Amino acid sequence: MPAPIDSGRRRLLKAAATIPVLPAAAAAPIPQMADRVRPGHPHWPAPAVWQQLGAQLEGGLRQVRSPWPACRADAAACADLFQRAKNPYFLGDDVALTQTLGWVDAWTSSPSAYAVEARKTSDVVAAVNFAREHRLRLVVKGGGHSYQGTSNAPDSLLVWTRRMDAVQLHEAFVPANCAAAPQRAVSVGAGALWAHVYDAVTTRGGGYVQGGGCMTVGVAGLVQSGGFGSFSKRFGLAAGNLLEAEVVTADGTVRIANACTHPDLFWAIKGGGGGTFGIVTRLVLRVHELPETFGAVNFTVRAASPDAFRKLIRLAVDHYAERLMNPHWGEQIRIRRDNALAVSMVFQGLGRSEANAIWQPFFDAVGAAPKDFSIDFSPLKVVSTSARTFWSPTLLKRTLGFIRRDDRPGAPEANVFWPGDQGQAGQVLHAYQSTWLPAVLLQQGRRSALCDALFAASRHWGVSLHFNKGLAGAPPDAIDAARDTAMNPVAAEAFALAISGAEEQPSYPGVAGHEPHVAEARERREAIGRARDELRRVAGKAGSYVSESDFFEAGWQQAFWGDHYPRLLGVKAKYDPSGLFFVRHGVGSVSWTDDGFSRRPSAGH
Repeated sequence: MPAPIDSGRRRLLKAAATIPVLPAAAAAPIPQMADRVRPGHPHWPAPAVWQQLGAQLEGGLRQVRSPWPACRADAAACADLFQRAKNPYFLGDDVALTQTLGWVDAWTSSPSAYAVEARKTSDVVAAVNFAREHRLRLVVKGGGHSYQGTSNAPDSLLVWTRRMDAVQLHEAFVPANCAAAPQRAVSVGAGALWAHVYDAVTTRGGGYVQGGGCMTVGVAGLVQSGGFGSFSKRFGLAAGNLLEAEVVTADGTVRIANACTHPDLFWAIKGGGGGTFGIVTRLVLRVHELPETFGAVNFTVRAASPDAFRKLIRLAVDHYAERLMNPHWGEQIRIRRDNALAVSMVFQGLGRSEANAIWQPFFDAVGAAPKDFSIDFSPLKVVSTSARTFWSPTLLKRTLGFIRRDDRPGAPEANVFWPGDQGQAGQVLHAYQSTWLPAVLLQQGRRSALCDALFAASRHWGVSLHFNKGLAGAPPDAIDAARDTAMNPVAAEAFALAISGAEEQPSYPGVAGHEPHVAEARERREAIGRARDELRRVAGKAGSYVSESDFFEAGWQQAFWGDHYPRLLGVKAKYDPSGLFFVRHGVGSVSWTDDGFSRRPSAGH
C-alpha cells in the first residue's frame, strides 16, 4: 500500500551523494571479471555459503523451482498453470515466471538457481557483493516484462525487486545537493507496477505521473528503457520525468543519482537499459497537474478492395498529420492485412464533443465513399471520463469490459489491467519489429511514399503506428527533457513507432499439446521482416526502441541508442569496470557470450 503523503520537507541527503553500506574494502578497485560459474563448477558456492547469504538476508534467499517439469508430468496441473498464466499478476508474483514465456529460436523463460527476494536496499547490496565475489551471473527482475528475456537466465542469481513497491507522494521535492525549486513528485520502489503508482498518484492523489500504457509493467524497467505511455505526446518520456534515483553499483555502493550528483550515471539510467549500469532500487518522478478529462476513440474501417485500402491509408495519414499530431492525442492505428484500419487512440485535455469534432472530417470522408469503405459506428466509438478515474476499476468500466481485475481471491483492488494487454500474459513471441518513422515523412512531398510503404508492408504483415511513441508534436519542454536522456535521439524527431509482431498464447517446450509452433513462427518472422524492410526503405536508419525490438536486431548499438552509444560505454566502464551487470544487447555486452557466462577474448563494443 502507498505510504502517506509526506510533509514536503527536504530530505536530509545533501551529504549523502554516495552511501557506503558495507565496509570500505568492498568498494576497492575491481579486477577484470573472469568467466562466470554455474552449478556443478568447482567454484560454485557450497550450500553452507548460500546459507550464510540467506542468514544475512533474514530469510530473503530462496532456491527457485520451475513449475514446468511438474506440469509435464501432470496434465491437470498443466491445464491449471496455463489458465493462470493469462493473469499477468499471477505471473508477476511468481519468482520463477516471466510475463512472456519465450521467443521461438531465441530464448525460453527459465528461472535462476537462487533468488534474493529484496525488500530493502541492503538486500540488493548483499546480492551484488555475493555475485561479484563468487563470479555469478546476475539477473534483475521487477515486473518481468522483458520481450528480450533479460529478466531471466538459468544458473544465475536473481535479484527480485518485486517486494520493493512502496509509493510515496512529495509535495515539495528537491533532488539531493541540487539548488532547484521544490516540486511535486512521487518516490517509487523499484518493484512497483504502474497500476499501483497510478492508483496512488492519480486516483487518490489527483496528479499525473508519466508511466507506461500497460499497467503491469514495472516502473524501474520502463524508466531505464526510456519509457513511453499513452500520453507521452503531452508529458514526454518516463525517463525525461526522472528527478532522482537510488542505484546500487557493481562495487556494492549505494549512490544517489540526479542532475547534480553522479549526473553521468543519472543520464545513463534514463534510457540506457535496465540491468546494465547498476540496480535501481528507488526512483523519484515528477508529478504533473492532472488534466480534467481523458478519453478514447475506438472504431474499425474496412476497405472493399486493395485499391480502396490504399486510399484509406492516405486518408488516415492525412488526418493524423493535419489534426492529431499534437499533445492531445496518443496510442495507435493498426493497418491490417485484411484491408482494415483499426483506430485505438486516446486523448487528454479535450471534451468528448471536441474529440468528435476533430474526427468528423475523417468520418465524413469515409461516409462519402460507401462502395469503398464500411465503418462500425458503435455508440462508444468516442468516450471520455474524468481523468482521476481513468485507471480506477469502476463498476461501469468493468461491466463494459474496459478494464479487468486480478481474479485471484484476496487480490488487491488496485490489481487492474487493460483487456488488450492480456494477450501479452504468457505469450510466446514468434517475431517482433519496431521502426521509428521520422516526422519529415509527413511532409507533403514525402507523404505518398510513406503511404505506399505502409500499404506494401501490410501485404506481408500488419503494422501498428504507435503515435505516442514518437515525440514529434509534443511540447518543447517534453522534447527537451527527452533529448537529455540516453534514448536514441531519433525518438524526439519521430511521429510514430511502427510495430509488427506475432505471438501465440501460453505454450512451453516439452509440454505435450502446448509446444510452440516453430515452423509457423519462422514463417511469420520472415513475413514481418519483409514488412519492416518496406518501412525502412523510406525511414532510413531510423532505429528501433530497445524495449520493443527484434531479438535478432543487427547493428543494435546504433538502432537502440544512436550517437549516444559511445558515451554510454564510458559510463559503463566507470561504474561497472568488471562487467558484473550483463544483458544481451545491452551496453558493453559484446565483451561476453550471448548467455553472459564467458568472456570473448578480444571483443569490440
